[in-house]
Amino acid sequence: MQPSFPAPPRAAEPRRYRRFAGPPTSFIVITVAVIQVVGTLISARHQDSARPLDIAAMLLLLAGPAALAFRRRAPLAMFPVAFVATASYLALGYAWGPIALSLALSIVLTAAAGLRWQAWLGAGIAAGAVVVGAAVSGDPNWPLRASAGVAWAAILVLLGQAFRRRGERFAEYRRRREAAQKAERDEYRLTLARDIHDVVAHSLSMINVQASVALHVGADDPEKLRPALEAIKAASKESLTEVRQLLGVLREDAPLVPAAKPTLAGLPALAKNAELGGLRVTLQDNSDHQLIGPAQQEAAYRIIQEALTNVGRHSGASSAVVRLGQTGSGPTAGALTVTVDDDGGGMRGALPGNGLTGMKERAGAMGGTLTVRELQPGLRVEAALPIHLEGNRP
Repeated sequence: MQPSFPAPPRAAEPRRYRRFAGPPTSFIVITVAVIQVVGTLISARHQDSARPLDIAAMLLLLAGPAALAFRRRAPLAMFPVAFVATASYLALGYAWGPIALSLALSIVLTAAAGLRWQAWLGAGIAAGAVVVGAAVSGDPNWPLRASAGVAWAAILVLLGQAFRRRGERFAEYRRRREAAQKAERDEYRLTLARDIHDVVAHSLSMINVQASVALHVGADDPEKLRPALEAIKAASKESLTEVRQLLGVLREDAPLVPAAKPTLAGLPALAKNAELGGLRVTLQDNSDHQLIGPAQQEAAYRIIQEALTNVGRHSGASSAVVRLGQTGSGPTAGALTVTVDDDGGGMRGALPGNGLTGMKERAGAMGGTLTVRELQPGLRVEAALPIHLEGNRP
């Protein structure tokens, strides 16, 4: 029976996740500068009463966008510089245009940087300036203009805070995804370790048993020597094939041909291999294979394989009984039950090794349980694996 290893998860380089930073700073600065300069030049053509644009006007138009370059290194400097540049430009009587764009973005970016109170303070100063300017302008509708300015100042702060919350949610999502990928890699390593133990330990154990038989009967009964050597040859060939498959999984650059997963149909061959080592195995299968999914069948097979390996290596038993059944029948089938009894010496006070631990982990991965109980004589390994009917039917 060929082993079945899961495809290794693609290794991901460790990275440091941070909040979503938005567009590059250079892009923001250049875009805002172009909009303010070009937009003001176009707007100035239709404003005859405005002061002509000169070098000072161009410097002030560029000073506001330049302040946005501090969004990462010194976000506190953005609003003061943009506010002074905008206020100076308007106070000198230059043509009206999109001069307030850099000021508005400085409020948004200050809030997005987490400087909440500074953003609200800046918005309050800008709103106050709008109210004063509207009041002294002589416009009869100045209360409406002032109200709109105050509302927009508040909206800018709320918009920046919304960007920050979005970035935090995005960073949290990426952290969770990294944690899930790490858990997947850990689970893969655990599964691979169990498969290494099940495949290699089982094959080498059978080779060891057959070699002992060959040494024992070689001198007294030469006729029994040939079957023992043939069993060693078959077991070593199977083990080499399984090890090659394992190495193919470990080498991600090597092409991997998926092997067939072990199923309950392979239990007679598994029992026969155990009997070659002198263990008499009785197989009683009362389960309905059509109702049992591939994952449950593989887990049951591996549990029985490991149990028989432990019986042959440690218990000194002469016989073992493998029973399979299920609670309920047909559509009401609830769980696949696996029981392996032997007439050996039991645990003898020894602590559970990797084999028993691996069997419990396999059962737990299926949502089931595995228990070990002393018999008189022998040991019983009993597992219950839930049967998931959805998707199990052929």
